[in-house]
Parts: sequence; structure tokens; C-alpha cells
Amino acid sequence: MKTSTDIQVQKETKIDPSHIMQVGMGFWASKTLLTAVKLELFTRLATRPLSAKEIKFEICLNQRGLYDFLDTLVALGFLQKRGNKSTAIYSNSPDTDLFLDKNKLSYMGGILEMANNRLYPIWNFLEEGLRTGNPQNELRTGKSSLFEEIYSNIDKTREFVNAMGGIQAGNFITFAKEFDFSGYNTLCDVGGAGAILSAQVVSHNPHMKCISFDLPAVCPIALENISKMGLASKIKIEAGDFFTESFPKADVITLGNILHDWGTNDKKELISKAYDALPKGGALVVIENIIDDERRENAFGLMMSLNMLIETTEGYDFTAADFNEWATEAGFDKTSVMSLTGPSSAAIAIK
Repeated sequence: MKTSTDIQVQKETKIDPSHIMQVGMGFWASKTLLTAVKLELFTRLATRPLSAKEIKFEICLNQRGLYDFLDTLVALGFLQKRGNKSTAIYSNSPDTDLFLDKNKLSYMGGILEMANNRLYPIWNFLEEGLRTGNPQNELRTGKSSLFEEIYSNIDKTREFVNAMGGIQAGNFITFAKEFDFSGYNTLCDVGGAGAILSAQVVSHNPHMKCISFDLPAVCPIALENISKMGLASKIKIEAGDFFTESFPKADVITLGNILHDWGTNDKKELISKAYDALPKGGALVVIENIIDDERRENAFGLMMSLNMLIETTEGYDFTAADFNEWATEAGFDKTSVMSLTGPSSAAIAIK
């Protein structure tokens, strides 16, 4: 005979499959969002709220699935609405309006565009990557390496550059606002892509001057961006290869989503080159999805490391303890970690 205590224990330990289903079928929500970004739905809604009928004609959708598509985005929190079905008026939620409107500096949809076009299909080969340890991107089919493929034409380069800026947009804003720049005057963003980090820094810290340092193929896109933002007088775009050339000297050196592309020896080399480019008291700032030291909590950081398995030959994401070891070996005096947005952090080393 079951006692009230037995029943209470059963209630407290009830097995629930909802988390399994949520993660296992997570590609449903993912593909819905990625499709909305590709259709530029959120950019259109940033100008004014629209009815389902107006959306249907503006982005050329069929009537079938129209309400299900839009209302799924409502249920997921990406859209808001007044009314229902034929009377509904749709608008962006605050976060999608800030981060998924292509006309805003804070746009982070570039990484979602790349996720839709590249990452979504190649993640199907995760199992093979885990079994072989080999990349599962373009290299899998004998094509050029990731970066050779990306830099083969301006459109692919622009998509990748905007994706790299997009994935870090919120982090760059937080870093630019919350890092104490009062003791510094210059910053060099190594692997600066579209110069979005530099743009945020000078926008929030008028006394700062920035250099965005990246490969020659990337520089035209960075120049496009700073020209559109009216920041050409505050940001210098400098071409170079961060492995074959010395880093430009600056008070602060930043590396945003750079170290995780490479193996341990290359990571150490880049940290050492940053040390050489900094003055005494200068700061190296590494912005990544830093994994917690116990490797139990930052699921996104761990999955990003799996993405590096798929995309690179040796790359992986790392913990703050890893960074501290490498920075100390390079000669830095102390390290710290600054939380940014979501799973991302800034690992900071002071010379």
C-alpha cells in the first residue's frame, strides 16, 4: 500500500520527456527562424507593423502555411501580434527589432544567414566528424578549405564577414559600453572582419582610435561598413595576415572569435604576438563563448567547439583556465573574465 510520502516522492521524481523532445526537434524552431531571417521579414517589420496579407505579398508567400509560419514566430517570441489570423497585425519583438533588422548597426543576422546557407546542411555530418576527427565542411567533398572557399569571391566574403560581426554584435555593444577604456587611447582588432567591434568602441568611447586588421580580401567590406556609418576618420582599416605579420601596436588588442579557429600551438602564437604588440599595462581581450572550467554549463560554447570540429582541422573552444595558462606562459601578469551577453565572455589579460 502506497503512503502519502511514496506518492510525494513519485511526484518529485516524475520523469518528463519534454526536454528530450524540445532539443531533439529543435531544428523545427531553428529552421523557422532561419527562414524568417533569409526572407528579411524582421527588416520589413522594423519599418512598420504589417498584416498577414501584406506580409504574404511583400515576401511572396503562399496562403497555405502563412498563419502557421507567422504565429510560430509569435509563439517563439520573435514576433508580436494584435488580433488573430485575418485581423492580425504583426510587429517585431524588442530583441528581433534590435538584432535582426539589417538596417541597424546591431544586426546579428549575418551568422544566421550563414547558418542557413552553410552550417545547417554540414552539421548533418557531425557523426562522421566525431568518428574521424576530420572537418565536414567543403573539405569533405574535396573542395577548397573553408577560408579559401570564403575568400574566392566578394559575395561569399561579405556573407562570412557579416556573419562574424553578427554573431558578436551584442557582445561588442556590451564590451564597448562596460570595458573601462579611460586608461587607453588606441585599440587594434586583430581579425577585425567588418570592423563592427571597432565601430562600437569608437561610438561609445569618442576618445578612442581603432585599427581593424584583417586580410586584404576583407578590407573592402570593412571600408564599406565604416563609410556607411560615418566612422572613417576614427577607424583605420589595415590589411595583413596575423600569422605572417606582426600585430599593429595599440593599447588594447582584441581577438573576437579568432582563437577558437586554431589548434593549441597557433592559439599560443597569437597570444604571444598580442603580448609583443602591447605596451606595459596594455590589455589583450579575447571575446568568445568561453566554456566554464568544469565544462558543465555553457552548452552553446561546447556546441561551438563541435562546430569547430566540423569547420576546421584543429580548432576548438576553451575555458578561462585554458586562457589563463596560455596568457601566463606568454608573459601576461594577470587575467580575468568579463561576462558579456548570453554564453559569451571577454577573457582579459593585462601585460
